[in-house]
Amino acid sequence: MNQVVQDAINRQITEELTASYTYLAMSSYCQLRNFPGCAQWLRAQSQEEYGHAMKLFDFLLDRNAKVELRALPQPALDFPSVAAVFETALKQEQEVSKQIDALYELAFKEKTFAALVQLQWFLTEQVEEEKTAREIVAKFAMVGNDPSSLLELDRELASRTAAESGA
Repeated sequence: MNQVVQDAINRQITEELTASYTYLAMSSYCQLRNFPGCAQWLRAQSQEEYGHAMKLFDFLLDRNAKVELRALPQPALDFPSVAAVFETALKQEQEVSKQIDALYELAFKEKTFAALVQLQWFLTEQVEEEKTAREIVAKFAMVGNDPSSLLELDRELASRTAAESGA
């Protein structure tokens, strides 16, 4: 495999694992503030991001390329509010979309066609990831600080299961 693309995919594995780690920290924050539905949703999202990393991990191994696992930065542990957690999640998904776009562009430039096929799935997945995060942020904005509405939103988010992940 092209070394430039291999290095870029290794960086993306780190980014996906960092996203997983960040969602896990967000889950903990929500659980400690008695939002178990939000915590469950974020934990499932952490598992999904881990699955994305493993998809790239396995792709490199299938191409007989070296996987280089790197240190992960410590995620934020505190947020201004539960709504801010999901605003942060949306920003994170938008950043991952930019990373995937850049990786796809690099693979195209380097004519690493097998990587292009693999990355096509990620392009589609990021559209869904951003849409979902944007919808949740909008719901938090609609309910504001209304306690009963926040509890209902928490219940709604609890309905997500890890099996819904695209990995």
